[in-house]
Amino acid sequence: MNSAVTVSIDSFQMSPVALLALNAVLAFMMFGVSLGLRTSDFANILRRPVAPVTGLVAQFLLLPAITCLVTWLLDISPGLALGMILVSCCPGGTFSNVMTWIGRANVATSVSMTAVSSLVAVVMTPFNFAFYGNLNPSTRDALQAISLPAENMVLVVVAVLAVPMLLGMLIGARYPGFAQKSERFFRTASLGVFLLFVVVSFSKHWETALSIAGAVLVLVIAHNALAFLIGDLSGRVARLRVADRRAVTMEVGIQNSGLALAILFTFYPGAGEMLVVAGFWGVWHLVSGLSLAGYWNFSNRRKARAESLRAESA
Repeated sequence: MNSAVTVSIDSFQMSPVALLALNAVLAFMMFGVSLGLRTSDFANILRRPVAPVTGLVAQFLLLPAITCLVTWLLDISPGLALGMILVSCCPGGTFSNVMTWIGRANVATSVSMTAVSSLVAVVMTPFNFAFYGNLNPSTRDALQAISLPAENMVLVVVAVLAVPMLLGMLIGARYPGFAQKSERFFRTASLGVFLLFVVVSFSKHWETALSIAGAVLVLVIAHNALAFLIGDLSGRVARLRVADRRAVTMEVGIQNSGLALAILFTFYPGAGEMLVVAGFWGVWHLVSGLSLAGYWNFSNRRKARAESLRAESA
């Protein structure tokens, strides 16, 4: 299934101002999510590590490995395959916490996973991308041509994830009232700004995006479904409670594709196919995540009504 999709190298060039804006948006999102984090959240992981560890294994081991295998077996073109591998190597997205809450799953598990995965990503995202990109014979030459500097990738991850998270935790602990009042604003504003950024980026290159939309969208939808499936099956194998399993599923299925875009725009803006994959992911996983969360919420309400009727009739 070697795709014939090609993208002009100049199609997705980004100005320094736009690149700075993207990194600022990612940092802003991470800062807002981290206002509610406390050191006790990390201590809880040590006391009850099964769910977070299951999620981290699925996130940083299973998803990248299976993605690499699938792109190899299906003979997906190197550019698209590398885009899929890079997205799979990123940590969970910041919106997973909101979607977990909407789906009435375990928000504490989701938040703890987001926090730990964002720190682990400092090392694992560059390592996994280099490892699996070189492991797949069809992407090896393309990856070597790109030559993304691992140490510079680490700096980007630290700047847009680790530093904002630590600042958010410090300010949240010092000003809990501010953290509580502003949490909803940060989440809503982050979602709106990120979507606006994606829309503006694609609007400038809508002809290119439309010409490859079919092939890339199919890959992104299938890849995203695979991520959700890996999260769900991992939770089942670990025999997690439904609420924890759903939190793990959402965390693995909602990838931080914004980080992938920041890495690509910073170090290799000519990697058009990779940029398109990451950009489509940034939109689609919000649609799929909200749909899944809405379904869980509906299922929970229906189950609660059924139990209430049985109790009344007893």
